Amino acid sequence: MRSLLIGRRAAVAVIGTVTLLVTLAAVVLRGSADAAPPPAPDAAAHQGGHGVPGGHGVPNVPRTAGQVALHDQMRKLWEDHVTWTRLAIVTFANGSPGFDATAARLLQNQVDIGNAIKPYYGEAAGDQLTALLHDHITIAVELLQAAKAGNTDAFNDANARWYANADDIADFLAAANPRWWPQDTMRAAMRTHLDQTLAEAAHELAGDYAASVADYEEIHQHILAMADLLSFGIWRQFPGSVH
Repeated sequence: MRSLLIGRRAAVAVIGTVTLLVTLAAVVLRGSADAAPPPAPDAAAHQGGHGVPGGHGVPNVPRTAGQVALHDQMRKLWEDHVTWTRLAIVTFANGSPGFDATAARLLQNQVDIGNAIKPYYGEAAGDQLTALLHDHITIAVELLQAAKAGNTDAFNDANARWYANADDIADFLAAANPRWWPQDTMRAAMRTHLDQTLAEAAHELAGDYAASVADYEEIHQHILAMADLLSFGIWRQFPGSVH
């Protein structure tokens, strides 16, 4: 784990060059300000189909026991994703000895998310999603490493790969379920997730804790909407499998 993730000493050192991360985060956020998250679940229920093209007025509301179970599972998995990400950022920033255990739990979450789609899309698809999400985490570590070194070129390179990976995740989901997870919707959702996480990390590392907390509130709301989009897409695509 230490060969993959940044240790506590690097976490302390990154504070000295966090201005680079904050500045680049602001540039990224300005450049992708038009990438709107999916509508919130309550609003989507009135709009029909979570605002997804092809929804035909079908509300994104679980109605059967199977739908409720899938809805709750997806919310738990993606809440874990943003919660353990935040804890990794916080322990990284303050040099906590709990960073390694937190990072390990975060990586396990990527396996859990991949496993969750296997009953519907198969073993290979689940493993592919896990691999893509694993890269989502490890490239984020590279961003922090580049900030610690004050290396703008390395940061820009990792940042480009991070957003390309987000597009790959979105495109994988869109290919699996093109009607209910259209590519533009999934790309916008993933890019918003990255924008928000980058801002959260920048504020936490800079010691702007109030802003970091506010960032997490936005991240949490967005990821719940995204989780609902995923569960809705599965039960619409596989109505016979989710009773």
